[in-house]
Amino acid sequence: MTVLGARALNRATLARQLLLERAGMAPLDAVAHLCGLQAQEPQEPFTGLWSRLRAFEPAALDELLTGRRVVRTHLMRRTVHLVSGADALAWRARHDPMLRQRVLGTYRRELDGVDLAELASAARAVMADGEPRTMTAIADALAARWPAPGRRALGEMVVAALVPMVQMPPRGLWRVKAGVRNTPLAAWLGREADASAPQGTDPVGEAMVRRYLAAYGPAASADLRAWCGLAGLPAAVAAVRGELISFRDERGRELLDLPDAPRPDPGMPAPVRFLPAFDNAILGYHDRSRIIDDAHRGLSVEGARVVLVDGRVSATWTVEAGAVTVSPLRGLVGSERAEVVEEGGRLAAFLSGGESDGVRITG
Repeated sequence: MTVLGARALNRATLARQLLLERAGMAPLDAVAHLCGLQAQEPQEPFTGLWSRLRAFEPAALDELLTGRRVVRTHLMRRTVHLVSGADALAWRARHDPMLRQRVLGTYRRELDGVDLAELASAARAVMADGEPRTMTAIADALAARWPAPGRRALGEMVVAALVPMVQMPPRGLWRVKAGVRNTPLAAWLGREADASAPQGTDPVGEAMVRRYLAAYGPAASADLRAWCGLAGLPAAVAAVRGELISFRDERGRELLDLPDAPRPDPGMPAPVRFLPAFDNAILGYHDRSRIIDDAHRGLSVEGARVVLVDGRVSATWTVEAGAVTVSPLRGLVGSERAEVVEEGGRLAAFLSGGESDGVRITG
């Protein structure tokens, strides 16, 4: 079985993630290709798409949000993701058990004895008037009937797990600061999420395997699980295995992939790219060594914005008053520094609406 080294996996990841060369696809197509963008920090997807698409305009994503073609919702790993409306409807039921278990993992004692089906029914009744509500307002409306768990536990169970919800605009619009107002996914998109498949079948899981590999492969089953948080995908992987090819990484893990997916030459140059906080190009793997050194792995879960140099996390970045500050994690040679400054200037101009292209490298 062919062994793929870290650099080969890195270049494949960059290609699949649209980071090796900016793509000319439409923002909706990019969101779908990437299987969504992690979006608990509402402004971050704009940088994620800017780094991946040619001539990306923030207004295009705003229009997708207000036009109900993409939504902000709890999905993979119980985190807020920006996904296409079609994927939200198709994937939500497949994620329901995981979402409930993850909330229970935090609030099991508080929710002990609560009939979750009754809680879901009561929450739907509260939301039936079409009025968007904060999580706190939803919990307040339920607390008289379920006083023991506390409002936080009730609210999180309802909003993140029991009733598919959308975080309504203006939350998530370009340069807009707005709190979270929730409305049912079905009301926002005009129909209920797809029902669960009959027992013993998993067409959604099988489709997710293919989609994940198209955007993240070659990858191990553990990487797939780390991306979506679903434990029950071995059968889906087995069902599509005949369509796939296999490799091994330098650690001996089996990696699966789509036969015709891009696997660029490991020697191909990789441009500098600025990634937003919690980017799935890093978080979408269990073994993240293809893109970030183990010594810096913690950055990926701390919300640090990172800079890829030669395809690997080599610096962090922040922005203040329109200027980008880059803090290297290793020494940058002259040509690397020049490219970081050039790309950082473009990012500063994007974030500031053309008012600044300032870049500073510390150290």
